[in-house]
Amino acid sequence: MWIVWMLVAVLIAAAVLFLLTLFLISPSFGRKALRAPFAGRNYAHRGLFAKNQSVPENSLPAFEAAAAAGYGIELDVQFTSDRKLIVFHDDTLDRMTGIHGWVHDHPWEEVSGLSLAGTAYHPPLFSEVLHTVGGRVPLIVEIKSRQEYTGDYLDALCRATLDALKGYGGAWCIESFDPRVVGRIRKLAPGVLRGQLADCSKGYRQDGAKAHHAFAMSHCLGNFLGRPDFIAWCPEPRNWAVRLIGAMGAMMVNWTALPEHDTKQLEAEYDAVIFQWYSPAPRYRDGN
Repeated sequence: MWIVWMLVAVLIAAAVLFLLTLFLISPSFGRKALRAPFAGRNYAHRGLFAKNQSVPENSLPAFEAAAAAGYGIELDVQFTSDRKLIVFHDDTLDRMTGIHGWVHDHPWEEVSGLSLAGTAYHPPLFSEVLHTVGGRVPLIVEIKSRQEYTGDYLDALCRATLDALKGYGGAWCIESFDPRVVGRIRKLAPGVLRGQLADCSKGYRQDGAKAHHAFAMSHCLGNFLGRPDFIAWCPEPRNWAVRLIGAMGAMMVNWTALPEHDTKQLEAEYDAVIFQWYSPAPRYRDGN
């Protein structure tokens, strides 16, 4: 008899675990119409920039080139120390400007005078980028975040991003690697398409994350905070959780497609593709 009770207990535990997993990873439901402006398109990663950075990533000429070619655009926003909202990918200034230090520790007056990769271009304000693109193409806006950012700081960053986008004449959506950011967008702007960026577990581990944190983030266990409309997934094969989220109806976005990848296969498998260093068609299927 004890074997029966043990089996029952195991089945109950398995059912509870399954239901808990569904609660944690479930995306939003019933918002398909919001996806139409974004689906079936290729998005220029950080603008249409050159591999040698002669036209630098996240620069005004890169964004102008992408918009002129009809590509959607993926870009990154974060604060300077005086809370000016700029478009810049890295947490530090080192790689793109040669200046050492965290972006959030330097004021806009200093950052605005820095050269991007030795060119005549500087890191732009988000408002400058929006003016340059002028509503011509859809934007995927990544809000950069770090684990140590407080709630008040994230609130201000999300509000500043949403406020800036109010004047943009085209379609736009928000994504972040940080589920806390996606959750704030859900609360502050429930009618906006929102996405959870995710890397594979190996990618998080290479960036220094502990094993449990890498597992949680790569399997989107923070989705309960933001109930994202889409998952933006890395080039690695999708894990079981991401496949399940897709089966539940989430839009699937791929980052970052490169020339050496099977880009046609990615277009067949994903609802949108963020690309770099090649020239695909701006659209590859009807967004509806």
